[in-house]
Amino acid sequence: MKIYEFAQAPNCRRVRMFLAEKGIDMDYVQVDIGKGENLSEEFRRRDPNAKVPVLELDDGTCIAESVAIKRYFEELNPEPALFGRDPLEKALVEMWVRRGDLNLMLNVGMCFQHTTGFFADRMTIFSDFGEESGKKALEFFSVLDQHLRENQYLVGDYFSVADIGMFCALDFGKTVKLRPDAERHPNLRRWRDAISARPSAAA
Repeated sequence: MKIYEFAQAPNCRRVRMFLAEKGIDMDYVQVDIGKGENLSEEFRRRDPNAKVPVLELDDGTCIAESVAIKRYFEELNPEPALFGRDPLEKALVEMWVRRGDLNLMLNVGMCFQHTTGFFADRMTIFSDFGEESGKKALEFFSVLDQHLRENQYLVGDYFSVADIGMFCALDFGKTVKLRPDAERHPNLRRWRDAISARPSAAA
């Protein structure tokens, strides 16, 4: 099996970190989305949405979407459990995955797409929308900081896939100068630094 990815993309990094935490080796095939290689007819046969990452199994079955890929490997390799160890943890992990996607990853992504012009050759750019998305991401920093004041990780003292996703989204914010402030977001920075120190962060 192999994974088609663009190494700099945060959703691809989420999968690499997850697999590193699981101790799973993987073959990666780079797809240059900047050059539009993901828009080819060949790649669209793997994922009609033309997104990365895509996991291709040995029988040719393709699984797109980073969460779906991670869930597949969670079922195959349940230890260490990263989606939760009991019903309550699983629900809380899912909650924070959704919060991360809707409040941080989406806004950072829209800020990146609409202020950098990276995809200007294939989409209409709305600079004001990009800037507003960046502001929403910054506002969510404060929500995270308050939560992490009393929690080691997003779900208490349990490191999970929610932390991986949120960390990758936060780290991607650097590309558009969205960074937690030392004075305003000390708890968020503490959490970020702790995740950065994990070996999987270098995957």
